[in-house]
Amino acid sequence: MADETQTLSDLSDLGEATGVAADAAPEVAEPQRDALGRSYATGKRKDAVARVWIKPGSGKVTVNGKDQAVYFARPVLRMILDQPFVVVDRAGQFDVVCTVKGGGLSGQAGAVRHGISKALTLYEPGLRPVLKRGGFLTRDSRVVERKKYGRAKARRSFQFSKR
Repeated sequence: MADETQTLSDLSDLGEATGVAADAAPEVAEPQRDALGRSYATGKRKDAVARVWIKPGSGKVTVNGKDQAVYFARPVLRMILDQPFVVVDRAGQFDVVCTVKGGGLSGQAGAVRHGISKALTLYEPGLRPVLKRGGFLTRDSRVVERKKYGRAKARRSFQFSKR
């Protein structure tokens, strides 16, 4: 087994030297769908966890058995749910069924948005770069800081009394 040394003039020669074709397209992941044609993903935000199923439909969103307008009464929260569909230009093309537990309404809306984004990438892998660029696939890991002993809250001290 003799050692061969090659000199490369630029990076395009690297593919030939390693035996990989330079024009090889990156592999696109296969869509992941169940027997009913749905894609499933889990979204998380703060203490909220959302289980999300998406399938082609008329754009109906059901959260814990209720319509999104009933469950998320504030328009800002409904806007958060619609963001992934607007970014990838698929508004009104998918039905969403999700169950969400834990946290408050804001955290739950963020969890559902995260789950919708992940489910969209599983249903249609070509949408991943757009959603990734928008920051929808990153789990927002900010959580409430815990209270420490000897403190009134997480960082606030008890009121100081000179006398």
